[in-house]
Amino acid sequence: MMTPSQGTIEGTRRGTGGGGPPVPRWRISRGVRRATLVLHLVSAGAWIGIDVIVAVLVLTGWFADDVDLRSLAYRALAAFVVWPMLVCALVCLVTGVVLGLGTKWGLVRYWWVAVKLVLNLVLCTLIVVLLQPGMHDVAAYGEQLLTGNPSRARVQKMFFPPAVSLSALTLATCLAVYKPWGRLRRRPTRDRQA
Repeated sequence: MMTPSQGTIEGTRRGTGGGGPPVPRWRISRGVRRATLVLHLVSAGAWIGIDVIVAVLVLTGWFADDVDLRSLAYRALAAFVVWPMLVCALVCLVTGVVLGLGTKWGLVRYWWVAVKLVLNLVLCTLIVVLLQPGMHDVAAYGEQLLTGNPSRARVQKMFFPPAVSLSALTLATCLAVYKPWGRLRRRPTRDRQA
């Protein structure tokens, strides 16, 4: 029989009853948890805001009547969007990992946390692998709008980043609020009774 101070393989401790919630390997203090949570929420909100700006710039660049305005929208998109978005995504990722490791939720203990982690990792990867390399074409298209009649093929895919990212971030927000699906894996009955 384990004493309350002995840990299990998962790095959690249980009281003598054995049925209580697992205790994280290390617990962050209440003040640090709150500060980390605020930073997590602010970075997620900023990320959503940047995605809204991306959508506005893409729609302006595509549908505006004024060629100068369309050009400016694409050049602004190429110059100012990727790095702030990536910084917000990485801050959101790091603070989410700290909250997962330092609180009862864990990183892969509950489905909703694991899905949020995967969504964040996928979106960060898409920013680096797909969005950032395409910004040169977006900037060139914006310049060519002023000097000629460029092909829209260079910017046709720009509708997808804000649509995909805003959908994924909305899903992540809903998961954080509703916390669906329960635990990722249940402990065996034998472990719970030990």
